[in-house]
Amino acid sequence: MRILVTGGAGFIGSHYVRGLLNGRHRGFESSHVTVVDKLTYAGSTELLPMDHPRLTFVKGDIRDAELMDDLVAGQSMAVHFAAESHVDRSLDDCGDFVTTNVLGTQRVLDACLRHRVERIVHVSTDEVYGSIENGDFHEADGLRPNSPYAASKAGSDLLARAYHRSHGLPVVVTRCSNNFGPGQYPEKIIPRFVLRLLRGESVPLYGDGLHRREWLHVDDHCRAVQRVLEAGLPGEIYNIGGGTELSNRELTDRLVALCGARPDQVRAVTDRKGHDRRYALDWSRTREELGFAPRVPFDEGLADVVRWYREHGTSVWGAGAGPGRE
Repeated sequence: MRILVTGGAGFIGSHYVRGLLNGRHRGFESSHVTVVDKLTYAGSTELLPMDHPRLTFVKGDIRDAELMDDLVAGQSMAVHFAAESHVDRSLDDCGDFVTTNVLGTQRVLDACLRHRVERIVHVSTDEVYGSIENGDFHEADGLRPNSPYAASKAGSDLLARAYHRSHGLPVVVTRCSNNFGPGQYPEKIIPRFVLRLLRGESVPLYGDGLHRREWLHVDDHCRAVQRVLEAGLPGEIYNIGGGTELSNRELTDRLVALCGARPDQVRAVTDRKGHDRRYALDWSRTREELGFAPRVPFDEGLADVVRWYREHGTSVWGAGAGPGRE
């Protein structure tokens, strides 16, 4: 069995690839994995076992139609992680978000269609739904993205649906809540805050700090993606949640305590443009149909993240990673 993983040198994609190569998923122990990754600032071969005999790594851009056609040929399955994913960067300049997330996804889908790939998982985000004051988003709810990043991901989701409806492409869409875990590039809130706090620096908390997010450990997310790859229904959507909802203020307080930092290291800054107030997913379908349930307790996983950055710092990402953007 041959599996193509786009964006496989990023935080989530590399975790998924390591699981495949470690024989974690029954029936996939001998599968060959081809990773294509552009190696932007958020991708690193340090996150992959580059000498593994069942891994082929290709540095390349999913927007390159000829490259994708070559890589998809002979693949049995594809898992599409590759995306520009940071909201703040999309507010500064959304050009790469539109071309990578929409055009790049079209290139992947075209190649999968041409070469009759048997199963495709398109990995998306809860942010495509927009913000919800109460309750949870269901898979059938409409899309109301509020950032350029979320809008570009919504566009890629709709392309996946269209390719299934128009061409019968066996693609399944997943939408996950906020991921966390060791090895995440330090622009997202958890690694950024951990690194700053460990250095004795201040951390910038947007607005009143009461924006709420649901958290999902990367290990649990990758297990769910695998279940969808194996048993998800083509043309369908599966929400993947972690079951722990916290305000950004609550999350920050936990990080301050775990890092042995001072409360006065937290400073309020002007809120982000179009900042969604709350994300929350109903992932009962994924639980009931595919048997998925998170295994990593949030507090345990968060403590592990702090230990990892205490030991590794930004070594995986190099000196350019820094303590994160504001």
